[in-house]
Order: sequence, then C-alpha cells, then structure tokens
Amino acid sequence: MSVTIKSAGDPPTVQLHSQKAEAKMLSNTGDDWHLTEHGEPAALRLFGTAIDMATIALGAIIIVLVFINVVLHAVERDLAWTTELSEVLMVWVTFIGGAAAARRGEHIAISELVDLLGSRSRRVALALAQLLSVAVLLLLIYFGVKVVEMGLSNRLTVLDLPMAVEYLALPVGAAATLVFVLYDLFNIISRRSCEDRAGD
Repeated sequence: MSVTIKSAGDPPTVQLHSQKAEAKMLSNTGDDWHLTEHGEPAALRLFGTAIDMATIALGAIIIVLVFINVVLHAVERDLAWTTELSEVLMVWVTFIGGAAAARRGEHIAISELVDLLGSRSRRVALALAQLLSVAVLLLLIYFGVKVVEMGLSNRLTVLDLPMAVEYLALPVGAAATLVFVLYDLFNIISRRSCEDRAGD
C-alpha cells in the first residue's frame, strides 16, 4: 500500500493505494509499462499458493490455541505450552505472511517522488528499489541462518524444542519473499506489470 499526499490550494489529503493499484496507474502512463494477461509461471503460482495456505493454516492454529487457553482460564486452568506455541507460530505467520504480501505487491510504499517521474524514469526507480530490497533480503537470509545456528544450543522453556525452530522463520520468510521480489524485478525489467502475478 502506498501513501500520496496532495495539497494544491485545498487542505492536504492523503490517498492510500497498493503497489498493485500503482501498477495499474503505471500501465496508463506510456508504452513502457503495460498490463499483460500472461500471469505468473505455474511453478511460482504453486509456490505462492503454498505460502498462502501455510499462512492461513498457521493463523487458524493460533486462533484455536488462544481460544482453548481462554476457555481454560475461565475455569482457572492453564496449558502453558499453548501460549509458547502460539508465540512461535505468530513469528512464522509474520514472515510467511510477509512473503504472501510481497507476492501481491501489498507492502507499504511511499510513492510521492516516484509519482512525479515519467514512465521510463519511474521504471528505473522501481527497479532500483527492488534491487535494494533484494540486497536487504539477502542480508536477512545470511544473518538469519547465523541466528538459527546460535539458536540450536538454546531451548524453548515449555516446549523444550531448540529455539532455532522459531528463528528459522526469518531466513525462510526472507527467502520466500526474495522469490517474489525477484519476479517483480523481472516484470519491471521486461516492462511488464506486477499485475501479471496471480495474487488476488
């Protein structure tokens, strides 16, 4: 989602729109950026669907665990492991959900400067932004693996599992996000819109 602030004489207004909507606007600014009906490759679509299903499944499990714990608290009982497992799953939902959002181009973006550029310059700016995202994601994967390795020697208090199980969400989520960011970058370079992705 992106934020555009306009204040030409009238009181400033804020418009919110997603990167997907932004792609539609780009498609109308010139021949360099247009919508196509190609869709994402079958393998990428399958991978994206798996990410979506994993996010939904983990979220559903969290809801069930929290509900069970609330009911048990009502009768003055408690299952400590449900709280700890919910915390672990929440970390996984966060990073896997980030990948699902990247697939749809729904991460927050401030597009005020980019909106002032022409079609060709805008495409270059978006490509540079995605390249920066790639660099950050590669760093997250690298240091995430380091954190996982350190977590192998520590264990969760109640579940008695290696803390690496929780930390693993960082490199896995970053790697999944990287796949979709690279595909977006390919779309930009090949003058195709991120609307080519299936994420609806």
